[in-house]
Amino acid sequence: MLTAALPALALAAVPAAAQSPQAIIAARQAGFKKMGAAMKVLKAQLDSGAPAKDVMANAARTIALTAPQQAKMFPAGTGASAGVKTDALPNIWTDRANFDALMVRLVGETAKLQAVAGGGDAAAIAAQTKATGAACAACHRQFRADN
Repeated sequence: MLTAALPALALAAVPAAAQSPQAIIAARQAGFKKMGAAMKVLKAQLDSGAPAKDVMANAARTIALTAPQQAKMFPAGTGASAGVKTDALPNIWTDRANFDALMVRLVGETAKLQAVAGGGDAAAIAAQTKATGAACAACHRQFRADN
């Protein structure tokens, strides 16, 4: 079974720069969709009145493990000029310091979310989910076309 996982691990280790722009864009879009779906799970659990700690912890883990990978998915040449529909605005590459700072903030907030979700305190998880969502929104407002 481990042998079957080795090709997938090898692909995951390939730096984004070695992939085509189209593959990078597809991977980053899939990563953001994965994070969005996990945020919806968290919100649904919190709104349910009886949130399941393990469900929230798994969703938070998904978000926290995906966010650092997303930060690496914006090399030069992976904007609209690559010929793939993307909501990534050109100022990602012209205002890179600001974009990178927002990605660092996102990664930090998602790590906090994972830590808090492990404790099972619904109020703390709700507060950190809100903070994580704010980090997402800050980047969307400045660097995403489809708000």
